[in-house]
Amino acid sequence: MPVRKSVVRSPIGLHARPAAEFVRAVKATGLPITIARTGEAGADARSLLEVMTADFQRDCEVELSVSGSPLPSGWSRADVERSLESLGVLLETTQAPRARR
Repeated sequence: MPVRKSVVRSPIGLHARPAAEFVRAVKATGLPITIARTGEAGADARSLLEVMTADFQRDCEVELSVSGSPLPSGWSRADVERSLESLGVLLETTQAPRARR
């Protein structure tokens, strides 16, 4: 199964708005994606509660992968890799929200 390594760059990690933005993007793929620290058990990336509870802090290296095997019906390996790539880029570019005035 394809795996995409990424680094969480949001100054507040995957909490509140950055986590919600990430989970929305994961759900939009329709894939059963897991997010995990390298070498650890993962969290269901479709679940805001699981992502926030896992406490992914800034500069935390994570692995994104699709749960289960084989590939979901109708998906090619290239499709899955593109989805994981776009989610990895999101983690690397999401910044903390600005304070409201």
